[in-house]
Amino acid sequence: MTSATGGGHRNRRSPLASVALHATLVVASVIAVFPVLWVLLTSLKPAAHATTTDFLRDTTLDNYTGLLRDTPFLTWFGNSVLIAGLTTVLGVFVAATTGYAVSRFRFPGKRGLMWTLLVTQMFPVAVLIVPIYNIMAGLGLLNDPVGLVLTYLTIAVPFCAWMMKGFFDTIPREIDESGMVDGLTPFGTFRRLVLPLARPGLAVTAFYCFITAWGEVAYASAFMVGDENLTLAGGLQKFVNQYGAQWGPMSAASVLIAVPAALVFLFAQRHLVTGMSAGAVKG
Repeated sequence: MTSATGGGHRNRRSPLASVALHATLVVASVIAVFPVLWVLLTSLKPAAHATTTDFLRDTTLDNYTGLLRDTPFLTWFGNSVLIAGLTTVLGVFVAATTGYAVSRFRFPGKRGLMWTLLVTQMFPVAVLIVPIYNIMAGLGLLNDPVGLVLTYLTIAVPFCAWMMKGFFDTIPREIDESGMVDGLTPFGTFRRLVLPLARPGLAVTAFYCFITAWGEVAYASAFMVGDENLTLAGGLQKFVNQYGAQWGPMSAASVLIAVPAALVFLFAQRHLVTGMSAGAVKG
């Protein structure tokens, strides 16, 4: 009893350590929230006070109304939704089927495929943008949403396929065998039995594919021109020129751009929490 009590006292933090810990957490939280709050408050300020610290002076929604009325923001938004949506749907399908095939089946070139998926993650955008640009130009896909979707899939699918492969490895093979006993095809087993257990991995894959397409700048700026074809990433650059920046509309656009990303994160988080233990079956 004495030993246990003594151990409990040794593990208890001192008041000074608790104060230091909480102070550190408060400072870290302020640092994390400050940039977001600054952009939000700047979007509510008139143009005359955009670069000042008078955040609560003459609060207005003119930046938002002007952005939606006087710029092609809605067109950019629609282009981004289309490209990010296609990237997410195709990315989840390709990554899930690839991960499942590599996890469950043996076939010639399996090891080479996995190494290829891994090696493609080593090249930065600066190295790939020129060859991908030339390929898309040769295919006639420049200034075309399809070309941008294919480009984003080359970024998202290799990482997501590796991740899904690791997740499928945790799902017992007995589930596949039971599906075969019931007369299901391999694809039927995958769709009806395995995918429902893979919701956490699918949620993370969908979120990663969406964020890859939603917030990417380099490829979107290089491959798309013209206000009617720009995505949000390219459109934001219209508010900055050699003479200055339009901080009000740009901050308002930044806030509106962040909303869909936050909603997708909340959706993915809900599925992560509810399906985290779906595949926990003891063999």
